[in-house]
Amino acid sequence: MKNILLPTDFSKNSWNAIEYAINFYKDTPCNFYLLNVGRESNLVVNDSPYIPNKDVLENLILKPSKQKLKQFLKQIREEFPKNKKHNFYTLVDYNFFIDSIRKHVKEKEIDLIIMGTKGASGFKEYMIGSNTGEVITKVSCTTLVVPENAKYTALKEIAFPTDFILSYNTQILKSISAILQKENASLRILHINKKKIQLTIDQENNKDVLEDLFSNFEGSFHNLTNTKVEDAVQCFVESRNINMIAMVAKSLNYFQQILFHSKVEKISYHTNVPFLVLHE
Repeated sequence: MKNILLPTDFSKNSWNAIEYAINFYKDTPCNFYLLNVGRESNLVVNDSPYIPNKDVLENLILKPSKQKLKQFLKQIREEFPKNKKHNFYTLVDYNFFIDSIRKHVKEKEIDLIIMGTKGASGFKEYMIGSNTGEVITKVSCTTLVVPENAKYTALKEIAFPTDFILSYNTQILKSISAILQKENASLRILHINKKKIQLTIDQENNKDVLEDLFSNFEGSFHNLTNTKVEDAVQCFVESRNINMIAMVAKSLNYFQQILFHSKVEKISYHTNVPFLVLHE
């Protein structure tokens, strides 16, 4: 049984992520935990922050969240056929979002977080506190980020950008193997150089490890030369039928350039291709 956390703020983007999650795991036994986190800091009286007591907290924050989550569950039951493999649970919490996520990941033994985002601008807003950006950088749990225009279709190709500099925990990469097997998809391992240079011995060794690890799956290695990693990824996604981009969070060089940059007007993959962010 897979345990999946679905943080929601009741927005269109978070509903889109829930839709993606249900469709993606339609044949997999899952416990889905819908979580809404309120904030005491949102309560203001006479232009000053108001610290509520337990009863006020229940009435002003928790009760409305519970009601909205019930509406979400009702909507799920109305829009999706009943699936005996799926169980749904609602969770409400308050105040610090990341602390709440971490707590439920531990308590519910969460395997995967699935979150929505408003595409490139949503990632850009991380610099001023986007919840999605916070989760994928500060919570040690594999996270699937579903952009606003992403709709689930059977996965054909998964791109895995890497610089081959760091070695990866093979246990973590099994998350990719599981998806490749489930979807009968192909893996495209993408290496991007700013200029044409030979791989070092360590890079070649790390490449060999990846080749061995994914040898049972259809796949290929690709090398691109581009001064900007995000531009190279964009070209690669456009030239192929890429349905998902997978990355390991500790590869900060690639990770930050692909997800967090300011040139959002030229990058469309943020709005329609899901990102699987793996944590060790």
